Amino acid sequence: MFAAGAAPAHAITLMDLIRGGPGKRDSGPGNGLPGVRGNPAPQQRNVDPQPLPKVAGPKYHAYKPEVLRTVKTGGFAALGATGSERLLASAKVAAPSDVAAAVESFYGKNAKPIWVTDGDVNERARSVIALFARAGDYGLDPADYDVAVPELMTASVEPVSASTTDTAATAADGHDIALMQFELAMSAKVLTFAQDMVRGRIDPNRISGYHDFKRKDVNLSVVLPFAKSDSAAYLESLAPQSAHFLALKTELSTLKAELADVGDRIAISDDLLLKPGNNSPDMAGVVHAIQKNGSETLKTSHAVTFASYQKTGDYTPELVDLVKAFQQEVGLKPDGVIGRATVRALVGHSDEAKINKLIVAMEQARWLPNDLGERNVFINQPAYMAYYHDKGTEQFSMRVVVGSKANQTYFFQDELQTVEFNPYWGVPQSIIINEMLPHLRADASYLDRMGYQVEVNGRPVSSTSVNWHGSTQAIAVRQPPSSDNALGELKILFPNDHAIYMHDTPSKSYFNRDTRALSHGCIRLAEPRKMAAAVLGITEQDVAARIAQGKNIGEKVNAKIPVYIAYFTAWPNKDGIVEYFDDVYDRDAATLKAMAATTTARSI
Repeated sequence: MFAAGAAPAHAITLMDLIRGGPGKRDSGPGNGLPGVRGNPAPQQRNVDPQPLPKVAGPKYHAYKPEVLRTVKTGGFAALGATGSERLLASAKVAAPSDVAAAVESFYGKNAKPIWVTDGDVNERARSVIALFARAGDYGLDPADYDVAVPELMTASVEPVSASTTDTAATAADGHDIALMQFELAMSAKVLTFAQDMVRGRIDPNRISGYHDFKRKDVNLSVVLPFAKSDSAAYLESLAPQSAHFLALKTELSTLKAELADVGDRIAISDDLLLKPGNNSPDMAGVVHAIQKNGSETLKTSHAVTFASYQKTGDYTPELVDLVKAFQQEVGLKPDGVIGRATVRALVGHSDEAKINKLIVAMEQARWLPNDLGERNVFINQPAYMAYYHDKGTEQFSMRVVVGSKANQTYFFQDELQTVEFNPYWGVPQSIIINEMLPHLRADASYLDRMGYQVEVNGRPVSSTSVNWHGSTQAIAVRQPPSSDNALGELKILFPNDHAIYMHDTPSKSYFNRDTRALSHGCIRLAEPRKMAAAVLGITEQDVAARIAQGKNIGEKVNAKIPVYIAYFTAWPNKDGIVEYFDDVYDRDAATLKAMAATTTARSI
């Protein structure tokens, strides 16, 4: 199935999971169904009176950050009868609504400042400010947490007159006001930082219609009370602790350290085309890049080759084996030919580009659960790969085909529900309108000839009986199980608003391509039987037996298995090594723009 621009569920039939076929009802002319007429001869049909309609997919938005509002301080004046506490009421601080509400709640009950002691910014505050300066280590932007720190007031050692005493008193009052301004602003930034550490800086659903996440709830009411103790350590503990996030964080630190070290840069010609038996001065760079970027398993397996290599340009058989192993590891066709795709995998993107990918990945990782589950299916669209995990360990991976740039696969999470064998393909309205309708207006028998089944308001009809110049909302089209069925032998469902699922395909050659953004939105699996067996907890032989029956049957997935239809251009592999991928949908660019807009809004 293919999903871009899919209509709501009431407008399409995604085919009942265990439905065996259409009813044996009269589908002839004169049945009175809306949009259905008799069977006129093809030459009697009207010339198309209107331009063909189109169903558009979701859009990318100009990101709108959260609106800031002023913290309401009017009730703070009664907190302290004397001293600087009463000056909190004069502070002017803006913050996102939920942060402002948490500040108001805290200071509405607590009279004593937590960031100011004895007329000065205390060490607790300074340790947190130092953490803010290191926010970049966690994929955040220090500019988002910038707060003005008042200078320390010291007593004058010079004799003073009455006039200078008045001036000093005025300065002291101004300093007290600045301290309370800092107190309130600091609390707002602490709450913002805590929230960002847990759920990220931006709302993904505001980036595009392809993003679908429920934002995490962060209990802000506990942050400031906890911050009274070891504030910096507490805030730092809020960062995700998952293995994948820590791998991204470590990689970010390493890249930043390497950015200034030009001595370890590897240069390989972008247009290199090197075949076994050829000679090229780039060969030394190729071997160096594999030694630097390959997994520990690969390095161990080819240790002798690395040790014996004399930095010559000859592309020898042992180096071909090394290159093939690297190509296999990074998901390329292991043919030993070093072309653009292999060069990109070897030298990747610039360190600056990788850092941006890591920052985006760390933001996006916060949108997902910190714990992805002991058993899960993880699909990374830019990698064109699906991974099955059990007991917290990757059991296998396989190539996938994802949506084209015009028919993008969504970014969301769900839970597996059903495996359907010998499935029907319920054609979404987007494909009926955008792709089938031109054929149908020229030849109403098109779907009948192609073996598709047509229903109007749930009743089967011939495609020649339908008025294809009218609305298609009540019309459902499906392809019966067959060797030519677009879904192949099976599909794996996790019902969602986007009508996306995993499935087999008769177009096996697509899996040999390095770039596999080719579908209408659903996930095509290179080894569907393997995935179906894993999620059902049965053998591949069992799966084959069910398919061999030739019946359209559905089998429930009894375990709770989350599925992540993810989009990460930087992500650690099973060995913990971060791999980088092209931004096929330009989503990283959209996310970076959203981050920049957020920083700008917070600086006001």
